[in-house]
Amino acid sequence: MAAGPETDVAIVGCGAGGAACAWRLAARGLRVTVLETGPWYDPARDYRLHRPDWERGRFPHKLDPDAGYVIAPLQHLDPAREGLRSWNRVRGRLVPGRRRRGWRYHRVLGVGGTTLHFSGEAHRLHPAAFRLRSLTGVGADWPFGYDALEPYYLIAERIVGVSGPPRDPTRPRSAPYPLPPHPMSHADRTLARGLERLGLAWLPNPVAILPRAYGGRPPCNYCANCNRGCPRADKGSADVTFARRAVGTGRCRILTGATVLRLLPGPRDRVEALEYALGDGRRHRLRARVFVLAAGAVETPRLLLLSAAPVCPEGLANESGQVGRHFMETVAWSSLGLHPEPQGGHRGIASGLVCWDFNAPDALGDVPGGFRLSPAVAEADLMGPAAYARRAVPGWGLSHRRRMREAFAHAIGVGAIGESLPNPGSFVDLDPERRDGHGRPLARIHAHLTEADVARLERMAATARAVLEAAGACERVEEYGTYDTFSATHVFGTCRMGRDPETSVTRPDGRAHRWRNLYVADASLFPSSGGGESPALTIAALALRVADAIARALASRAA
Repeated sequence: MAAGPETDVAIVGCGAGGAACAWRLAARGLRVTVLETGPWYDPARDYRLHRPDWERGRFPHKLDPDAGYVIAPLQHLDPAREGLRSWNRVRGRLVPGRRRRGWRYHRVLGVGGTTLHFSGEAHRLHPAAFRLRSLTGVGADWPFGYDALEPYYLIAERIVGVSGPPRDPTRPRSAPYPLPPHPMSHADRTLARGLERLGLAWLPNPVAILPRAYGGRPPCNYCANCNRGCPRADKGSADVTFARRAVGTGRCRILTGATVLRLLPGPRDRVEALEYALGDGRRHRLRARVFVLAAGAVETPRLLLLSAAPVCPEGLANESGQVGRHFMETVAWSSLGLHPEPQGGHRGIASGLVCWDFNAPDALGDVPGGFRLSPAVAEADLMGPAAYARRAVPGWGLSHRRRMREAFAHAIGVGAIGESLPNPGSFVDLDPERRDGHGRPLARIHAHLTEADVARLERMAATARAVLEAAGACERVEEYGTYDTFSATHVFGTCRMGRDPETSVTRPDGRAHRWRNLYVADASLFPSSGGGESPALTIAALALRVADAIARALASRAA
């Protein structure tokens, strides 16, 4: 007789989705094991903002974030779209040639995942984002609406400690934000005046950054370096919030340095176990009642495809051929310039305000999908003197020193992040040749921008430039975007949820259509990307909803 399960629920990945799901299940009395490839990070010891050379590096990765995937050759660039090419004053054009550059899928391997280096933005999706296809005729609708996720947004906001405005007319709330908004920085006030001159509205940006002590964590010190890791733990990354609370229940263990190699399907449409390797290379198996994939929109489909077996020859949960399809990337643009007056953009929170005027999926009229606007100086890392010298102030010697003194702290920037439309040219599959250290094929990212994506990028660039000029910037010094570079932090959609098993991978509750004890709890579930919202809060809310579905299934013995 086979041994019984060692845990009730096994979760692969400990980012926003995996950590939130683990906490919810453990809080409901279930035994949970989380397997995470990366290590824990110690905020007080691992992050380097106290060092004189803080600016020479960004996030201090312990494992190579580029391991495990490759980017397929990307599309050719249109000479008529020269206005969307990336450049700065020191280097000139940043992407040579006529083909889009495949640069990076930005992620962190570790407990907390990519929330370890995110800027703390904690956005709810616009209610209309759940009806993209109904409103625009393209893409896909979600299988439920905003109201179904709203109670879970409240829970996630309370756990991570979200600071937000007292009122947001674009996103209905059943309760206030847990914390008040942060005070506006000088640079953000300048940008706000530029928006107002153009007749655009703005709000304090909802962020998982503490304006006062909360939940045993201290308030922010306004160093604006969230992307390098928060040494104070005032930023609500998943490690210091959901993961810490999950372990604190006494019913959750997080196994770090554990690379899940494949899942092992068995009879009666159930997954029997998963196989994983520790740092010594030895392989182990873990049996569970339920398995949850929360490894992100690249690694989750990779694991399902790697788990092919005689009972699922095209990959686990891939009966309809949808695993890896509908990949959506980050569509973004940033314009940065110098203001005649010092702005102190290296102080404050990274993104203190947001403009939602173009955020709804039908906001642009003839171009489907929306976008949002927010400050860009910290996100672009144009904060310290080394960045100014490399990107904004050309030259050498005494004259360069003088220009640096005149320019430093004068940077102001506008960033736009927009909808990414699913299309047949964007998907994740397995590379036929390249393999990782365990002998497994790497994930291969195919990313294609549709004509609508490029048209939206043109609107984003034009609007960012107009706001920058209205805010008083005297000269642009750098512009870059995803027209000529694949550079994605927000990725979605490769295990789309839906009601029709022919066009989706999971049901609306995150459970695979065929496999009774297999769930997904990350951004690969998203049918649409939203109009530029940071996805971390929605991933967490969605994972909490998935956790409740798992708990009900286990209680009724349906899983």
